[in-house]
Amino acid sequence: MINPVFKRVLLKLSGEALLGSKSSGFDPHIVSQIADEIKEIHAAGVQLGIVIGGGNIFRGATADTMDRSAADAIGMLATTINSVVIGEYLSQRGIDARVLSAVAMPKIAELFTSSGARAHLDNHRVVIIAGGTGNPYFTTDTAAALRCLEIKGEVILKATKVDGVYDSDPLKNPKAVKFASISHAEALQKNLKVMDATAFSLCMDHNVPIIVFKLLERGNLRKCIEGVPIGTIVKKGA
Repeated sequence: MINPVFKRVLLKLSGEALLGSKSSGFDPHIVSQIADEIKEIHAAGVQLGIVIGGGNIFRGATADTMDRSAADAIGMLATTINSVVIGEYLSQRGIDARVLSAVAMPKIAELFTSSGARAHLDNHRVVIIAGGTGNPYFTTDTAAALRCLEIKGEVILKATKVDGVYDSDPLKNPKAVKFASISHAEALQKNLKVMDATAFSLCMDHNVPIIVFKLLERGNLRKCIEGVPIGTIVKKGA
């Protein structure tokens, strides 16, 4: 039995999290695990918005051979592909999941509006928000912060490959030190690369906490929802 400490959350998934052992696309076993964990917290009554990146398909910011606006447009389409994939896996588990997009594509997704997204959440539907912010030069981290504010979420759950925020890359530096908690301002000052500066600033200005945790460790999403101290919490005055 889950005892949630949060009623409405925004889950930020990286596109790379879907890769598993693959070099591109998505690993069905990984997506199945994610969907199973989402089903568990959804069944406990948690209202869930999801923003997912597109880095497993295309990353606009690193496409230096084309105009950034065009590259980011491709990236927005990649987030939509991933959103439809997650939506389908949730639907297979009996969850009413709706894909909303910042970019109009009516045959694939509903157009995102904050009121529409909140109405779906109130009706116990999972809302998967595609298309980033709908504008170039903004990351899906910034989109996650923005959408969390728009749906009136209590917290951003930032799922990553590592188990929290470190003072340097733990995959490259075995002596990297993990933070149990850190403030938004410190994260900005130390130039930590967990989320971009715009996302951190939005969360700091509106007092939105961010829990950074390792996605592919079973049970971690549930622990976040129950308030179990895992990963790193980024919050005001940490």
